[in-house]
Amino acid sequence: MNFRTTRPAATEYGAYYDRYIQQIPAGHDPVQQLRAQQAELHALLGHLSEEQALLRYAPGKWSIKETLVHIVDTERVFAYRALCIARGEKHPLPGFEQDAFTANSDADARPLADLLREYDAQRAATLALLESFTPEAFERLGVASGMPVSVRALSYMLSGHEAHHLQLWRERVLPLLAPAGT
Repeated sequence: MNFRTTRPAATEYGAYYDRYIQQIPAGHDPVQQLRAQQAELHALLGHLSEEQALLRYAPGKWSIKETLVHIVDTERVFAYRALCIARGEKHPLPGFEQDAFTANSDADARPLADLLREYDAQRAATLALLESFTPEAFERLGVASGMPVSVRALSYMLSGHEAHHLQLWRERVLPLLAPAGT
């Protein structure tokens, strides 16, 4: 069995993140899932118009563009945490306020094509980083957002977080774009 396909133990992450970790099917490699999700995200969003990318499935919810930037921001934060912990950082790593990040992202003012390029650049960096880690690095534990977390758990959280948003788009957002009567 690939060392990356071993699901992290509950002691390797805070309970809040279980909803993301459970998005990864047993025995799946979260790094390979990140690679597959990139193509899936492009298939879902790549054809949208600028107007469609501003869609919110309910008042007060993020637009498609804002959610995409949120995915990129979260990936940056989780990848940074993985880097720090893999390299032996002993100081606790801070959390981040996702609503403030999104509110200050100006995502809706940016072209969707630019956001997708930024997503691709971050994904390439994340994959290169995760693929550089040894099995021992995946086992290392640190503290982020006041909770213990392993590099392995972060790799699952990265992929599981995106799986969560892809599912929300498929279930709640993209059906609103379907022509009437379909």
